[in-house]
Amino acid sequence: MGTWNSRGLRGSFLEEMINLTNDKYRSQKLALIQKVPTPIKPVRIDQATRHITLAYFDQKSTVDYIGVVQGVPVCFDAKECANDRFPLANVHEHQMAFMEEFERQDGVAFLIIYFKKEERYMYLPFVKLKEFWERMQRGGPKSFQFDEVDPSYEISPYSGTFIHYLEQLKMDIESR
Repeated sequence: MGTWNSRGLRGSFLEEMINLTNDKYRSQKLALIQKVPTPIKPVRIDQATRHITLAYFDQKSTVDYIGVVQGVPVCFDAKECANDRFPLANVHEHQMAFMEEFERQDGVAFLIIYFKKEERYMYLPFVKLKEFWERMQRGGPKSFQFDEVDPSYEISPYSGTFIHYLEQLKMDIESR
């Protein structure tokens, strides 16, 4: 179990952008998506300020977001990577298991990945993530390249929405 102020905050900018997007979707009655809080166990609390100064993750989290879009249950995780290669170590086995179970219940699971080097946001359908994951398990690369993701799943930063992923979600649903 890691401390709460460690690597887990790397994607906080991306998550803030997604939170703003989800607020807009909610106000427009397009979707109801909530950030799933990661349970922590406080270890040390500053009594003067009542702030937690040391905590540990209490249990493994599943995904970052869960909700419903126009009657379709969705769950997804937000990930960032520094270059054009996404390490599959950034996705944990328990997250893969949860997303697979979610899809078996007729939900839609996916990742939103910010490739910093490319300065591009990509929607990765679970089916494609699973392909990369299984390839790794068969002894293949432990990552995938930016150019292995279908370019039509790029999330375009237009229309006044921060990370407007609904068009890619629609494509994902229609491809099933």
